[in-house]
Amino acid sequence: MHEFIDIFLNYLSVERGLSKNTIISYRHDLQAYLDYLKDKRHVSSLEKVNKNQIIDFMLSLKEAGLNASSIARRLAAIKTFYRFLIREKILKDNPTSLLESPKLWKKIPQTLTLEEIETLIAQPDTRSMSGLRDRAIIELLYATGMRVSELSQLKVSDISMDVGFLRCLGKGNKERIIPLGRKAITSLKKYIEKARPHFLKGHSNNVLFLSRLHRRVSRQSIWKMIKKHASRCRIKKEIRPHILRHSFATHLLEGGADLRSVQEMLGHSDISTTQIYTHINKDRLKMIHRQFHPRP
Repeated sequence: MHEFIDIFLNYLSVERGLSKNTIISYRHDLQAYLDYLKDKRHVSSLEKVNKNQIIDFMLSLKEAGLNASSIARRLAAIKTFYRFLIREKILKDNPTSLLESPKLWKKIPQTLTLEEIETLIAQPDTRSMSGLRDRAIIELLYATGMRVSELSQLKVSDISMDVGFLRCLGKGNKERIIPLGRKAITSLKKYIEKARPHFLKGHSNNVLFLSRLHRRVSRQSIWKMIKKHASRCRIKKEIRPHILRHSFATHLLEGGADLRSVQEMLGHSDISTTQIYTHINKDRLKMIHRQFHPRP
């Protein structure tokens, strides 16, 4: 059964253009599913799988302590896998056709306040080459709302500082253009002029953000760097890879930006994904109440 995973993943990569990280997630989820069928249910062929066995797999994930969003992701991977097998006429029947995904509460994403953002941006020591690079990375993540993986892939040629835009290649190789603020441009210029040649060490490379080994800075390294600086400036919140992206979207909407524009800048294909950022903080609600209620 496992050979069908490779065929499916090749389809996702070549025809749908999904990212390497997404492909890895699909492989992990599907291998766990097929291992369960083989080891726990002694199923040797996908044609013998029925709906109840898939439900049992979902229940085993719940018993193992996985949360609803992780279980829903695995079910979504399994459903996509079966739709592919049906389309390619490898299978005739789809046992997932009547299965519903677990109902999920939409969690309000963790964000930083403007004061925390300013403190975080100011934390890297710009007297050092790595400090110049780190500040430019943090400035750019907050200025654009890019995913860390997208920023890691940026090239120098993707930046148009004269007109204040950058070109970003997002999920599914979808290109989008994102405006840059003046402060982000200033930090980028300092990094490119002073620090980037130091990291290049005489090598030729179009990658924008480089490590000390003159290679592309990985998304894992960027995440660790942000956590390190957040810890040093005593930000108590849990620092996750998307926290600057969440802060970017939330602050724009709280400042009056329209939802469609934020959706475009974030690269969301569905506006319902962007709507999660339309929450308003309690302080602003109190301020509005005091300002407009006849008996504040």
